[in-house]
Amino acid sequence: MKKIINTSNAPLPVGPYNQAILVDKTLYMSGQIALDIKSKEIVNGTIEEETEKIMYNIKAILDEVGLTFENVIKSTIFTTNMKSFDKINKTYGKFFNKDTAPARETVEVSALPLGARVEISVIARK
Repeated sequence: MKKIINTSNAPLPVGPYNQAILVDKTLYMSGQIALDIKSKEIVNGTIEEETEKIMYNIKAILDEVGLTFENVIKSTIFTTNMKSFDKINKTYGKFFNKDTAPARETVEVSALPLGARVEISVIARK
């Protein structure tokens, strides 16, 4: 059974999709960018600030279904500049226990929605 997950504590989708879908005990989260829920604009700042905002948006959706970053089993990072990898990685890593961090890939792309420089999606399991 598929359950639609949306929370007002994270940015609303900018297209025809939902923030996340819960199927049985697995949460499939749509890619999150550094949108501020109040201004509805991308956080303007350093790549670290952008990444941190994304991680807090992810946390808000995880919180909505009673999960934490410990429940994340897979993540994908998209970036428009692989030269930013170390800075993104360091900020992303603050949200996970090194010993139990999820599987992950990082992919460089030519562009992301709304001019974002980073987008992160996750899969989590209860």
